Amino acid sequence: MINRLCVIGVGLIGGSLALALKKAGYVNKVVGAGRNIEHLEKAKSLGIIDQCETDLGKAVSHADMVFIAVPLGAMAGVFNKIEPFLHKHTIVTDAGSAKHCVVEDATRELGVKVNQFIPGHPIAGTEKSGAIAAFDSLYQARRVIITPLEENSRDDINKVRAMWKAAGADVDEMGARHHDLVLAGTSHLPHILAFSLVDCLNQVDDVDEIFRFAAGGFRDFTRIASSDPVMWRDICLSNGEAVLAMMNRFENQLTTLKAAIENNDADALLEIFSRAKKARDGFCM
Repeated sequence: MINRLCVIGVGLIGGSLALALKKAGYVNKVVGAGRNIEHLEKAKSLGIIDQCETDLGKAVSHADMVFIAVPLGAMAGVFNKIEPFLHKHTIVTDAGSAKHCVVEDATRELGVKVNQFIPGHPIAGTEKSGAIAAFDSLYQARRVIITPLEENSRDDINKVRAMWKAAGADVDEMGARHHDLVLAGTSHLPHILAFSLVDCLNQVDDVDEIFRFAAGGFRDFTRIASSDPVMWRDICLSNGEAVLAMMNRFENQLTTLKAAIENNDADALLEIFSRAKKARDGFCM
């Protein structure tokens, strides 16, 4: 049970956690923190948070749990502002889509208090953003990855686990660098491809006709290109090494496909497509 939760960044991710914990009866009070008071007041009017605060120090000073859900490029600044005001029993966790860069920021900005920071990443979301997009079932049966630090206590890790379980999520643990490599392939690369495809087609002649006659597969695949550009810019830059490694692998695969088409190699195409179908059919989304 969390007595006082502070959510820094009350958008889809932060707002949905607050709503889920409220629905589960797992939190007594939620303080929403951020720079935009109008945004915070909107979240309060929607019942997502109970109190608004633009001063991050005041927001975290009495919190049991602090959840940071801001773009990766803003993480260091948040850590810097809250460090002097963190009570020794306050636990801090985050929703960053890349973990090694966040760990580096926390280590630098939190100093000895880094032991209070439990890095995390909920594998959930939609292409929508803002508090108005938040809903209480976002994390139901979805995975959350925790990448604990050596400095963390098992008791604090378990409290973060319990919070996510109360929100309906399944929780896994892994190292930060391994997380970044895995997510570069399963999340970051697909978003890059969706953005790139839409941008590519948007620059061809008769673009209106192309989008007008797009079938369901195109809409399904490119839905994620409606995601927040700032967030995805930060992810690409913050997890650049792993993202580039996955992009290189995909580029090689695309070259193989291109060669098969150029050579009218039906067998090669069928082998690739069949192998992909078998792999896709073999796991559940």
